[in-house]
Amino acid sequence: MTKIRIREESSLVCSNLIHWNQFLQKTGISPYRLAELIDMGWVHYVCTQSDNYLFPHHEIFRVQKLVRICKDFELPTLAGMIIVDLVERTEQLEKKIKQLQNLI
Repeated sequence: MTKIRIREESSLVCSNLIHWNQFLQKTGISPYRLAELIDMGWVHYVCTQSDNYLFPHHEIFRVQKLVRICKDFELPTLAGMIIVDLVERTEQLEKKIKQLQNLI
């Protein structure tokens, strides 16, 4: 006798993660270049059990900045990554300065 399991349909879960194909579409980056960024550890992602890559939404903006900077200044990917990281660090420091000024 075969046992039959009844699977309950789960409700959709709201997530801030997007699939590989959506990420490529929204950023305009090539799959090869995205794989390169992942290999370098620059893009944060979650890998599911079925080997699907999911990306947080904020990574879209980081990669778009990278693509734009590399294209506008004709820079290699590594140079663009350094610039984006420095710009983000500067923005964080500016926020801390404003927070400290508000305490005075």
